[in-house]
Amino acid sequence: MKRVSPRVAAVHDLSGFGRVSLSMVIPILTTMGVQVCPLPTAVLSTHTGGYEGYKFIDLTEHLEEYIAHWAAIGAEFDCIYSGYLGSPKQIGIITDFINAFRRDEQLIVIDPVMGDNGKLYSSFDNTMVTEMKKFVGLADIITPNLTEAALLLDTAYREQVEHQLIKEWLTNLAALGPRTVVITGVPGDTPDMTCVFAYNSLDQRFWKVDCCYIPAHFPGTGDGFTSVLVGSLLGGDSLPIALDRAVQFILSAIRASYGYRYPQREGVLLERVLGNLNLPVLISTSQAI
Repeated sequence: MKRVSPRVAAVHDLSGFGRVSLSMVIPILTTMGVQVCPLPTAVLSTHTGGYEGYKFIDLTEHLEEYIAHWAAIGAEFDCIYSGYLGSPKQIGIITDFINAFRRDEQLIVIDPVMGDNGKLYSSFDNTMVTEMKKFVGLADIITPNLTEAALLLDTAYREQVEHQLIKEWLTNLAALGPRTVVITGVPGDTPDMTCVFAYNSLDQRFWKVDCCYIPAHFPGTGDGFTSVLVGSLLGGDSLPIALDRAVQFILSAIRASYGYRYPQREGVLLERVLGNLNLPVLISTSQAI
C-alpha cells in the first residue's frame, strides 16, 4: 500500500533545550508533509554549544534493540537521514541499519557531523574521521560544512577557498561514494556573501547558490538546511530547487532571529518561520557552474 506521506528515519541526537538536531528536524520535515521516525543516538539536557554542565545520555547500547523492533514490525522508510553520531561504534550500528533497511528508490542522506570553524569537535578523534570516510560511501547525498569536507579529504582547512578548488573537493568527495555532494558555509566572492556548492556525479553538473552573509552564529542551522533539502527532494523538487529552498529558509530564519536580543546559543527562532516552508521558491539563485 502506498503511503500518504513520505517516511524518514531520522538518526540524530535530541537536546531538551536549544533548537538543534531532532528539535529542528522533526518540525521542519513535519511541516513539509513528511513523517519523521526518530532514531535518537543520545539525549542531552541542552546541546553542547555554549552550555556547560549538561546531562548527556548515550543511547548506543539501546540502538540495536530499537532497530530490531523496527525490523520486526516491518517498518520501511523512503529516506534514512543521519546526522550526529557520537562514536565509531554508532557509525557501525547505523551502517548495519542502512544496509538492512535499504531498498529501491530510497534516499540515503548523511550529514557527516564532525567539526566546525576548522576544528574537529573535542569529543572526536581521528578514528571518527576514518570511520566517517567509509560511512559516507553509503549515502546518496552528503552535506558537509567546509571543515568537515576538509577532514574527509585529509586536506588543510582554510577560511578562504578558491571556488575552483571547491569544485575539486566536490569531485573528490563524490569519489568516496555519494552520488551528490553539498558543501555549506563556503565564503562568497565578497565578504558580505556566503554560498553553498553542490555536485551531482550522475550528470557531472556543479551548482552554486549565493546568499547574504549575516554576522551571527546560531547552532542548528546545518540541521535545518539538510532537513529542508531532504523534505524538498522527497516532495519531488530537483536538486537546484531543493538547494534554493534550503538556503532561502535558513536565511529567513537567521534574519528573523538576528533582530531580537536573546542568547544566540538557543538557535534560530524556528517558530516564526516554519510557515515559509509552504511558500514557493520566489527567486531561483542556483547557478550551474
